[in-house]
Amino acid sequence: MISRTSISNGAGSPSVTGFYEADTGSIQYVVADEDTGKVALIDVVKGFDPASASTNEDAAEEILGFVARKGYEVEWILDTHPHADHLMASASLRDRLGAPNAIGAHVEDVAKLWREIYNEPDAFAPERDFNRLFRDGDEFRIGNLPARVIHSPGHTLASITYVVGDAAFVHDTLMQPDFGTARADFPGGSAHELYRTIQTILALPEETRLFIGHDYGTEARKEPAWEATVAEHREKNVHVGGGVGEEEYVKLREKRDAGLGLPDRMLFALQFNLRGGRLPPADSNGSSYFRIPANHF
Repeated sequence: MISRTSISNGAGSPSVTGFYEADTGSIQYVVADEDTGKVALIDVVKGFDPASASTNEDAAEEILGFVARKGYEVEWILDTHPHADHLMASASLRDRLGAPNAIGAHVEDVAKLWREIYNEPDAFAPERDFNRLFRDGDEFRIGNLPARVIHSPGHTLASITYVVGDAAFVHDTLMQPDFGTARADFPGGSAHELYRTIQTILALPEETRLFIGHDYGTEARKEPAWEATVAEHREKNVHVGGGVGEEEYVKLREKRDAGLGLPDRMLFALQFNLRGGRLPPADSNGSSYFRIPANHF
């Protein structure tokens, strides 16, 4: 994987190492308090092959190798939302490391939607599968670094942003300034809510480093990138920069979303991620099976 470190800017500022997972264009993060060696892992991917429905730990192993080489201690396993385009490694990391895992409290709202889609009324128990369900305004620490949570709906009902010192992990809201913003057409998504979420993020101090959840490059930029400041997005983001208004943005976003296909992992991912990163319960033969609704979308 391609990785890159954004160094700490001093007291109260984390160092942030991003790891680019090419299969899904996902960026995973190690957020470090260099004074204490304590870190949080954010949005780590569990590998998945849709053709064979097989999982692997390749991404997690590389990240944990980095953590070990640096002598870090994992204090938190964090996800920003129930991902639709990749499986998450939350449960396997919690089992392996003993660190608590967390996600936004509105994951229960997403679970309600997908219980109906999968026709499994008793599926999913977020309070069981996550150690912490964060609400808007909640605060915690990574080592000595202060961290807080911003509820950030629009892409999903449950999306949250983690603000850690002068860094914010904004997941599937903004993309890089030359790409724009994320889609808002998944169940529970809303382009209006996404615009308002983005405005909240762009109200952070202009020097705040924003770390995104995905990058797919552009015609002009082939190398993946995942960091830009609030100031850069305010000025240059091709969807919202320069003071674009809500109605103009919603028109653009909904037109773009209408031409997008579903991620090839989505119908697998939601039933996995809403279990905290676990397979459905095994059948009598010991094997787990995904439940895929035909012709629903």
